[in-house]
Amino acid sequence: MAMNENAVALLKADHRKVEELFQSFEKARTDDRKKALVQEICTELTVHATIEEEIFYPACKGKIEDEELLDEAYVEHDGAKVLIAELLQGSPSHEFYDAKVKVLSELIKHHVKEEEMRSEGLFAEARDAGVDLDDLGERLKTRKAQLLAKFKEAGKLPPPQTRSFTGHKLSQSEPVLGR
Repeated sequence: MAMNENAVALLKADHRKVEELFQSFEKARTDDRKKALVQEICTELTVHATIEEEIFYPACKGKIEDEELLDEAYVEHDGAKVLIAELLQGSPSHEFYDAKVKVLSELIKHHVKEEEMRSEGLFAEARDAGVDLDDLGERLKTRKAQLLAKFKEAGKLPPPQTRSFTGHKLSQSEPVLGR
């Protein structure tokens, strides 16, 4: 990473890395390879969502024109976190595993598009609002390194913390094997 990478460049680099990981998953044939890729995808997304929620989104709040973009981003993150939790507890041999990865990939593609749209995306709005993207880039990079080190040391990801979900109990249509 460049020393003076601003927030948008750093977050876009994360987006490209995860897109490549999803493409690798689609080509993966063995359960071990799938599991390793899902672990990497989940780690990258967990770190990315955390730094956006702790640093980038709060820096945009009250400054950007379309505040609904932030609300949608939090809800999209929460949807991803639910799938991430399911994938981390699951295994490639479980029913719906590949489907969950596919849906997570599609959710992330949509989320990335919302952030990266040229004129009305979240990144463009932050730039237009005069948010200090250089300072934010430094803070994001520092926090990202801390989180990666912490997760590596722990050997696992923490349980996802959702912001928009109200915790309704959902019932399943039938018991799932392997639980």
